[in-house]
Amino acid sequence: MSVQIVETAPFDGQKPGTSGLRKQVAVFQQSHYLENFVQSIFDTVDGFQGKTLVLGGDGRFHNDVAIQTILRMAAANGVGKVMVGQDGILSTPACSCVIRKHHTFGGIALSASHNPGGPDGDFGIKFNIGNGGPAPEKVTDAIYARSLAISRYRFMDAPVVDLSVLGTTQIGGMVVEVFDPVADYADQMASLFDFDAIRDLFHRGFRLRFDAMHAVCGPYARRIVEGMLEAPVGTVIHADPLPDFGGHHPDPNPVNAKDLIAFMNGPDATDMAAATDGDGDRNMIVGQGIAVTPSDSLAVLTANASLVPGYRDGVAGVARSMPTSAAVDRVADALGIPHYETPTGWKFFGNLLDDGRITFCGEESYGTSSRHIREKDGIWAILFWLNLLARTGDSVAGTMQKHWARFGRNYYSRHDYESIDSSRANALMDHLRSRLDSLPGQVFGALTVAEADEFAYTDPVDGSVSEHQGIRIFFTDGSRIVFRLSGTGTVGATLRVYFDRYDAERLDLEPQAALAHLIKAADDIAAIPAFTGLPGPTVVT
Repeated sequence: MSVQIVETAPFDGQKPGTSGLRKQVAVFQQSHYLENFVQSIFDTVDGFQGKTLVLGGDGRFHNDVAIQTILRMAAANGVGKVMVGQDGILSTPACSCVIRKHHTFGGIALSASHNPGGPDGDFGIKFNIGNGGPAPEKVTDAIYARSLAISRYRFMDAPVVDLSVLGTTQIGGMVVEVFDPVADYADQMASLFDFDAIRDLFHRGFRLRFDAMHAVCGPYARRIVEGMLEAPVGTVIHADPLPDFGGHHPDPNPVNAKDLIAFMNGPDATDMAAATDGDGDRNMIVGQGIAVTPSDSLAVLTANASLVPGYRDGVAGVARSMPTSAAVDRVADALGIPHYETPTGWKFFGNLLDDGRITFCGEESYGTSSRHIREKDGIWAILFWLNLLARTGDSVAGTMQKHWARFGRNYYSRHDYESIDSSRANALMDHLRSRLDSLPGQVFGALTVAEADEFAYTDPVDGSVSEHQGIRIFFTDGSRIVFRLSGTGTVGATLRVYFDRYDAERLDLEPQAALAHLIKAADDIAAIPAFTGLPGPTVVT
């Protein structure tokens, strides 16, 4: 085996977003594209030589090819050992778990999260640091800067590693360990939750429908839910990871999981349903006739933390991304614990978790987690709900009704305008920025603007500042609209508009009807149809 120095040239447009670098598969299949980015990681991050890295992905198309490339490059760059999930499979939360448990230098996760897979779909890569979380902005910015100047990469000429067989092999001086991707994660879940209580819940006839969407969580859910927790075989559907996710869009929300929603609204509905996304970090909780919003789920878990063994001592604090509804803030205030508002992007929770300031954190985009790892965690959230229902004996709908009766309800929705021409999307945001100073005091229907700003975040731990994180419009009744451009797509731009309205008395309104005045105000303030060219949102969640 020999190390080759391959001449290359930088590509444009390789800046990683909040969840790493995501592009269409065809882009990653270009000669040297993946190699350029991987070498930029090795050129930027200090101290990995001789250390251990974790590697794996969600099984999407190109996952197997990328892993073999990364292994050869890691060996050529002096990595001491790479731990690879069997068959290249490793969920994003399991990757964080393994990094932390085995005290590795970091890890490389291959996924485009909830984006579609297959030859015509998307692919992604990101670097996780030693705490198990996504690399902070100073690291991703440095990787991007290096990718713009790169002129060569290191590659070891070596045979393909058989990832189907557990055990160790060598590439040059580097050890490759193919490990069970489920074991460490399953052990961690068993240490946090009352598996005896959940097992008894299933033994009493409780029925769950778990849709793994032909993505990475299928093997995890089969082992934990059907195996360790003894739910009936067949509880987990779409359980085999497929390169194209079986044609599904592996994003667990009421739009992309509409069949699950329809099932839970029908005569054969189970007691609870749940779904996870492509790489296992997102979740959706559904009861009979009710889909729980991610904002409400975070609030419910925080309010009931002491019922779960891993959190019986309570919650130190909680954090949510800025677009997420303020439902959890009300819980935190009632519990007398601090709550934090961060930019979108899981890496912003890392410092708060490492500093012990928070126990739980969540985003409105179906991501929830805790201090146990440094990623959002879909199966963790589902197990938490199962543990909660096992302890209380309530249904999902009953749990939500009791929560709203105690804390009031934040009516909440997100409207997405997808695949907009980037120049039009940026023009809309510039238009909003130009109006910030003049909006306060203006009246839109029954709503009066109290304040308008562009969100900037100062990290309370390290003092770093993140600006231009979304435009917020606050109204005198406490309602709020947020406008933000998303970085998770691969074609054009996506405008996300978030609506949040609190009501302490009327708890059973239809959300879109409850938010109708805010939705109308958003169109009037931002001239959305004129700027986007779209008559309405592409997706409503």
